[in-house]
Amino acid sequence: MYTERKRFRVAAQAGSGAESSYIIMKTATEVCPQCAGSGWKPVPGVPDGGVTRCDCQLQARGGALIAAARIPKRYEHCELSNFTTDFPGADRSIALAQISASRFVQEFNPRDGAGLLLVGGIGTGKTHLAVGILKELIAATGSSCLFCDYRELLKQIQNSYNDSVQATELQVLRPVFEAEVLLLDELGAVKPSEWVWDTVSLILNTRYNDNRTTIITTNFADEPAASVSRSLSPARAAAREETLGDRIGERMRSRLQEMCRIVKMDGPDFRQKFKSASFG
Repeated sequence: MYTERKRFRVAAQAGSGAESSYIIMKTATEVCPQCAGSGWKPVPGVPDGGVTRCDCQLQARGGALIAAARIPKRYEHCELSNFTTDFPGADRSIALAQISASRFVQEFNPRDGAGLLLVGGIGTGKTHLAVGILKELIAATGSSCLFCDYRELLKQIQNSYNDSVQATELQVLRPVFEAEVLLLDELGAVKPSEWVWDTVSLILNTRYNDNRTTIITTNFADEPAASVSRSLSPARAAAREETLGDRIGERMRSRLQEMCRIVKMDGPDFRQKFKSASFG
């Protein structure tokens, strides 16, 4: 670190003349020892003076990318490293899901567009893992990431149809379309309708066609819609729990099979079983 003295000329107008004075200010500037402030560092063993982005630039960019990812305050603490897998009664699928998340980061290739679909009940840690993946990708690759709550996104799109709202539908959707990595949380949480299905189709198909990575969490089992489950009687179909096919349509569920690797997370609601117990 060194201290740099900078001179700032201050001119103050007084009547018809001008008075000039100099104010000397000291500013402490941290200069990276690897790149000497250039932002680039040499690559060892590369001929002809090969260079790459310095770590200091990646760290600075990482902070900006984390802010731009719009991760809700509730999940700001979530990391892959602090994901809990060894609590009493933990299903083996939870530890396997953490392994899958870590492998996804290690093997991430922004050009292939492969994503993840995290499927499991409430409180199994899907969003924690997904946010942890976003943070790791930002730190390791400098990818632009975006967190979107499915319900809130649909509300914002609906609000854009209101004449009193400044944002247009395209302005709401553009960041969703363009993020290198999108985390779509709680897919299927909104009651299905033709408009909902059309909107989901637009988002997923756009990202699929642009070969962009999408990470999705859902509480609904990755099973076909009742309308295509021929083995079910009408009575059993009515009594069964809704599936992802029911909530987003079978066509889009099929699209997710192409877009994402499916990771299932079983087990009790961790928040209800353990967090609430701490208040007892």
